[in-house]
Amino acid sequence: MDTLIEIPKYNLNEDEEKKEILRHYRALLRALKTKLKPGDKELIRTAFEMAADAHKTMRRKSGEPYILHPLAVAMICVEEIGLGVRSTICALLHDTVEDTDISLEDVQREFGVEIAKIVDGLTKISTVLDTNTTQQAENFKKILLTLTDDPRVILIKLADRLHNMRTMDSMKREKQLKISSETVYVYAPLAHRMGLYNIKTEMEDLAMKYMEPDSFRYIAQKLHDTKRERTRYINDFIRPIKEKLDQGHFDFEIYGRPKSIHSIWNKMKKKGVGFEEVYDLFAVRVILNSPQEKEKEDCWKVYSMITDEYTPAPERLRDWLSNPKNNGYEALHTTVMGPQGKWVEVQIRTKRMNDIAEKGLAAHWKYKEGTNDENRFDQWFQQIREVLVNQDTNSIDFLQDFKVSFLAEEIYVYTPKGDVKMLPIGASALDFAFAVHTGVGVKCIGAKVNHKLVPIGHKLRSGDQVEIITSAKQKPNSEWLNFVVTTKAKAKIKDSLKEEKRTIAEEGKYTLQRKLDGLGAPMSYSNMEEIAGFYKLSSPLDLLYDISTKKIDLKELKDFTVSGDKIFAPRVVKTIEEKQENDTSAKNFTKKDSELIIFGESSDKIMYTLANCCKPIPGDDVFGFVTQGEGLKIHRTNCPNATRLLSNYGHRVVKTKWVKNKEISFLTGIKIIGLDDVGVINKITNLISGELKININALTIEARDGLFEGNIKVYVHDKDELEDLVNNIKKLPGIESVDRYDTE
Repeated sequence: MDTLIEIPKYNLNEDEEKKEILRHYRALLRALKTKLKPGDKELIRTAFEMAADAHKTMRRKSGEPYILHPLAVAMICVEEIGLGVRSTICALLHDTVEDTDISLEDVQREFGVEIAKIVDGLTKISTVLDTNTTQQAENFKKILLTLTDDPRVILIKLADRLHNMRTMDSMKREKQLKISSETVYVYAPLAHRMGLYNIKTEMEDLAMKYMEPDSFRYIAQKLHDTKRERTRYINDFIRPIKEKLDQGHFDFEIYGRPKSIHSIWNKMKKKGVGFEEVYDLFAVRVILNSPQEKEKEDCWKVYSMITDEYTPAPERLRDWLSNPKNNGYEALHTTVMGPQGKWVEVQIRTKRMNDIAEKGLAAHWKYKEGTNDENRFDQWFQQIREVLVNQDTNSIDFLQDFKVSFLAEEIYVYTPKGDVKMLPIGASALDFAFAVHTGVGVKCIGAKVNHKLVPIGHKLRSGDQVEIITSAKQKPNSEWLNFVVTTKAKAKIKDSLKEEKRTIAEEGKYTLQRKLDGLGAPMSYSNMEEIAGFYKLSSPLDLLYDISTKKIDLKELKDFTVSGDKIFAPRVVKTIEEKQENDTSAKNFTKKDSELIIFGESSDKIMYTLANCCKPIPGDDVFGFVTQGEGLKIHRTNCPNATRLLSNYGHRVVKTKWVKNKEISFLTGIKIIGLDDVGVINKITNLISGELKININALTIEARDGLFEGNIKVYVHDKDELEDLVNNIKKLPGIESVDRYDTE
C-alpha cells in the first residue's frame, strides 16, 4: 500500500497526466503481448479502468497521480517476475479494496473468486508491519497462510514493496527508515527465498541508500570511478574462455557484472577491509543454451574449460546442479585466480536455470510442466503450513523464528533410508528429529551422524546422514531451546515445557488464593497480572510456577492496596540521582545533554540516554527509540539492532536530529593499523593531543610481524571532529587504515 493524500478534482496538467497514464498502460499491454489469450485484453482494460476511477482523486507523496503506482507494480510483476494476466489484474487492483469505495464483492462479481481471493490476501498484508507487535505477528501469520494458499499474493506484494522503495525520496526521513528496515528484515529475505535474486539485491541496495547513505554513496562512487578499469579487466578475463567455448561449438552468452553495493559493503565490514581489497567485486556469468537432458553435462564441460585456463579455489566450488537450492536455484559457482592475481567468481548456468534465477517461483512453474520432479516450493509451503496450524503468535519471537527457519539458506540431510530433509543452516540433530516427527523429537536422546554417535545439539552439515536415537523416558527441558533453530522444533518444545509448567503451577494456585483471601481480594486474571508485573514476570502462569517452586514467597503482598475487586502494586519511583548513577552511556550525563537532540516538529527538549550497542555521537545519523522501563534511547541508524527495532516496533520510533553543543564530549574509539616504525606512536599522540587538542581516555598498542594495531579511546564533540581526526591520522606516513569502533 502507498501513502495517500486527497487532492482537488481539477489539475492544471490534466491532459499531460492522462497521456502519461495511457503511455504506462500501453507499455504494460506490450509487455503482456505473448501471454494474452482471447478476452484477456478486455479483462485488463476493465481492471485498469476500475482502478483508475477508484484512485482518481488520490496522489502519491511525490504529487503524481496514484494510478501510476498500481501500473508500475503490474509492470514489475510482468517484466521482472514473469507473472501473467491474472496477476496483472490483481496488481492493478491491489490497493482498491483497502483505500477506495470498491469492495471485495465488486472484485469477485467482475473477475471471479480466484482474483478476489488474491486481492483479499493483498489487502490483509497491507496492515502487516504496522500497529503493535502482537498484531504484527498475527498479521504475518495471515500472510503466510495466504502464501501457502496462493504464492502470487507474496510475489505481487514484493513488486509493490520494490516500487515503493524505488520511489521513496518524497517521504519523511522516519518513514524512509521504517520502510527500509522492514524491507531488509522481511521482504528481501522473502524475495531471496522465492528465488528473485535481482529483486532481493535491489531491495537491499535501496534500503542501504536510506539507512547508511554515506557508505552507499562512497561505494557507488568507487564503482563508478573504477568502471573503465573493471570493464577492461573483465574483457581480458573473458577473451580466452570465449575462444574455448567457440571451439567447443557451444551456444552461449558470457558477461561480467558488478556485485551489489550492499554485498560489497557486507564483505568490507565482515573482513574489515577497504573497497580496494574486496577481491570479488564482480562476477562473470556464462549462460548456455542447452537441451534439458544435456544441461548438467554441458555445465561441467564449461567448468572444465574455465579451470584449464585459470586455477580454481577448490573450497569455493558450489554445486547447485546436483542439489538445487530450496527455491529452485541451479548453477555451478567457482572462484578462480584471474590475471593480475585477482580472484573472480564465475557462475555457469543454462538459459532455463537463468530464468529461474531471475524470475524465481514464476519461472519454476513454467518449467515444472511435464517433469516429475517434486516441486521444492511445495515442500517448503508444506513445512510452513505444519508450523502455522498450532503456532502461538503472542510474541514477536514468531517473526524472528520464521526468518531463521524459512528465510535462511538451507542444507540437505538424509534419513537412514536415503530420504532428503531440508533444514536451515545451523540446524542440529534435534531439529532433524522434530522434522522427522514430533514424537521422535520429544523422545530424542542422541543421534548417529554418518554412523558416529553425536549429542542432540550437534550441528548438521549438507550431505550428512542422520539416524535418531530415542528413549521412552526422555522429555524436553528448557535447555533444548538453545539447540534448535527451526520454528517447528521450538514450538513443540515450548508446548511440551508449557504443559509441564502448567502442572507444577497448579500447586501455586492454592498458596496465592490463601494470600489474596487474607487481603480480601478475588483471584482474578487482572489481579494475577498486576502481581506478575510487580515481580517482573511476563505472565500469571510464570507467577504461579515461581510460587510453586518457592522462587517467590509473596511477603511483599502486604504493601499492595485493595480497591473494590482490584489490587494495586506499590509504585517504586526512580529518582534522577539513581538514574545518573546507573547510566554510563555518556560522559557527564547532565540535564544539559537533553539539549543535544530535538524531537519531532515542536523542538521539545527531552531527557534521553545513548544506546550502548552503537554509541552514537553528534552528527551520526540517529533515531530515538522509546524503551519499556528505560525511557528514550538514541541509536545510530546503522546500529546492529536498528533493523529489528525499526521494522518490529516502528510505533516507538521518535524523529531525532542533533544540535551543536561544544560543551559536551562523547567517548568513542578508533582502531589504527600501520607499519611498526620508530616514533610512529609518538606522532599519533602528538597529533591527537597536541595539534587537535582532543583528550585521550585510553590507548593500547600491539605490534606483531612489523605491523602495529592501536586502539585509542578519545573524547570528541561530534562526528565532524571525529572524521577530521581520522583523516589527519591517515595522512601520517606508514598508516594503513583508521576505523571507528564502538567503545565498551
